[in-house]
Amino acid sequence: MPHYTGPLLTLPTATALLRARKAGADAWQGSLDLGRSEGTATLHADHWDWKGASYPYPGKIKDRTIYYWDGEDFSTVSTYTQALIKLVPTEWGAPTFEIDGIKMLPTSKESPVDDARRKVALIAPKGKTVLDTCGGLGYFAACCLDAGVARIQSFEKNDDVLWLRTLNPWSPDPDASHGKLQLTHGDVSQAITQLASASFDALLHDPPRFGIAGELYAQAFYNELARVLRPGGRMFHYTGSPNKLTSDRDVPREVAKRLEKAGFRAELALDGVLAVKR
Repeated sequence: MPHYTGPLLTLPTATALLRARKAGADAWQGSLDLGRSEGTATLHADHWDWKGASYPYPGKIKDRTIYYWDGEDFSTVSTYTQALIKLVPTEWGAPTFEIDGIKMLPTSKESPVDDARRKVALIAPKGKTVLDTCGGLGYFAACCLDAGVARIQSFEKNDDVLWLRTLNPWSPDPDASHGKLQLTHGDVSQAITQLASASFDALLHDPPRFGIAGELYAQAFYNELARVLRPGGRMFHYTGSPNKLTSDRDVPREVAKRLEKAGFRAELALDGVLAVKR
């Protein structure tokens, strides 16, 4: 799907826009793409203009919510099929997303893009062919593109998450990547069996938590990851840092043991496991 190019409103931006009109200003300058850029909106009594299009002033805007222009009104960037999936603004500009109220990306201490950049740096993607197993909002892919990756093949199972990507200006657009980003709507646990052996130089594995997607932590899947990775290739596997005081499981160490069995050398790194194919 093509990426959305209209304005995105949050409570702070909508409030600033309305205050400028109330103050009698004829223009407001700020960001209408979640901090990616700044521009100028021309203000009129009953509407405002931005990038050659006219929009009505927004009604009630909720906190922790992003709104996009659906052609008739400003609607929330959220959808419900089997779960409520919502794009959520952060103080860093780049948004996170939630599934049934559970935040999918860390944002308490830094931008989710900066967090992704530190993890991507562990696999040194420049000039490499990378497999991104669970694409999410595409921040791993964006950081790989920024670092000069040769090609990144990304899978995302959830079509609602793919829709969020088209509305998120921080998500990379495959059509604008000059063929370097190949984004597939599919379940990587099944699709991986069709990928050629030793066809990737590096891997990024950022699965949902174990209780949601246990198949992505299974020995059989790790064996497949080892098969498609070239010898010496690096993988970063996000696990999170579950509280061992409230759980009798040590997921990062369990993951490291399974990866060792699959043919990797593994060590704990950041909030996951860094592994090298033997």
